[in-house]
Amino acid sequence: MVDSKRPDDEYFVKLDQKKLQELRRKLNEERERLKRQMEKELHWMKCPKCGADLQEELLRGIVVDVCTSCGGIWFDKGELDLLLGRESAFVESLMAMLRKKR
Repeated sequence: MVDSKRPDDEYFVKLDQKKLQELRRKLNEERERLKRQMEKELHWMKCPKCGADLQEELLRGIVVDVCTSCGGIWFDKGELDLLLGRESAFVESLMAMLRKKR
C-alpha cells in the first residue's frame, strides 16, 4: 500500500500546479494577442466618422488617409505637422520672393 501523504507526492503535485499555472498564463497571453489582432483587423483603414474604407492619397508630398465615402481626411501622428511645416515654408518663400520684387 502506498502512502498518499509522502513528501514526494506533494512535490509532484506542486510541480504540476506550477506547470498548469504557466500553461494558463501562456494561453491567456495568446488569447489577448489574438483579440488585439482581430480588433486591429476590424478597424484597420476604416473611417472613424462613418466606418467606410480609407485609401491612402498623396497630399503635397505626404501620404494621408482619405475616406471613400464621406471624404474625411485623416492624418497619422506627425503628418499634419509635416504638412503645416511645408505650407509655412512655402508661404515664407513666397513672401520673400514678393518682397524682393518691390
